[in-house]
Amino acid sequence: QVQLVQSGGGLAQPGGSLTLICSASGFTFRTFPMGWYRRAPGKDREMVAHISPPGTTTRYADSVKGRCTISRDDAINMVYLQMDKLKREKKNTYYCDDCLEHYWGQGTQVPASS
Repeated sequence: QVQLVQSGGGLAQPGGSLTLICSASGFTFRTFPMGWYRRAPGKDREMVAHISPPGTTTRYADSVKGRCTISRDDAINMVYLQMDKLKREKKNTYYCDDCLEHYWGQGTQVPASS
């Protein structure tokens, strides 16, 4: 069964940091480009960060450059999104995704609801 299971995140004050974690199974993770997407209420899903296999190339949305870092560990089939310098923004739901078959993770609200 193909799975992208998200964890991490949580509550953080403005200026703080959060890390999202995505654990993949059921497909050849090491050959897939991976990405993090987000969706604000009432808006379409948009790309936040992208990382190539095996992680030598990364790309970021202009809105998060300098604040987000995507990384991957192919030995354990995980991809991460570190978010720094958090701002007072509307809540977004972040999704882990492979960029070939689109096996979406379940989503993580950032910041977490109180």
